Amino acid sequence: MISIIDYGMGNLRSVQKAFEKLGIAAEIVTRPDQVRAAKKIVLPGVGAFRDAMRELQKLELVEPLRQFIHTDRPFLGICLGLQLLFDVSYEDGEWPGLGVLPGEVVRFPSRPNLKVPHMGWNTLEHIGTSRLLSGLPSDASVYFVHSYYVIPRDNSIQATCTEYGPRFTSMVERGNLFATQFHPEKSQKVGLKMLSNFAAL
Repeated sequence: MISIIDYGMGNLRSVQKAFEKLGIAAEIVTRPDQVRAAKKIVLPGVGAFRDAMRELQKLELVEPLRQFIHTDRPFLGICLGLQLLFDVSYEDGEWPGLGVLPGEVVRFPSRPNLKVPHMGWNTLEHIGTSRLLSGLPSDASVYFVHSYYVIPRDNSIQATCTEYGPRFTSMVERGNLFATQFHPEKSQKVGLKMLSNFAAL
């Protein structure tokens, strides 16, 4: 069973439907005890970093999520669920994140002909070997919707990068922790393969 965290800011149903399409059971959870008991967790997210952290705190999910990740059980963050793992975000101020991964979240620079948000399909550049990308071509394309991106302090966690103005980290992996800036649930066959790989961990 895969547990999808509902903190009021995720595209939960589309993630759940993607797993269901693969024949994989996925439940939506909201309570600390459900997080502690989970075998695999997905943390999706759409919206503002500050609001997301406030909701996680209000639901008393911050420490259970940190503890879950510390046990090295399979964890997948999606979009804002990636950004929340880092130390700090500079979205409309300066806001602390979960602090699971060292680094920061910054906005795409203002440049001529660079549309922000970054929205649509783009190519992944594989860095090393990732279990989430097993069976996928090295030039697979996935779907993005975001105005901010992560800058890890530890480059060893980078699993993929993507070119959009700057070359940014589009996926991280550390042990059984995985997180993507793109949306696997919106990335058709490529995304379904990633979710299948996650479920098989």
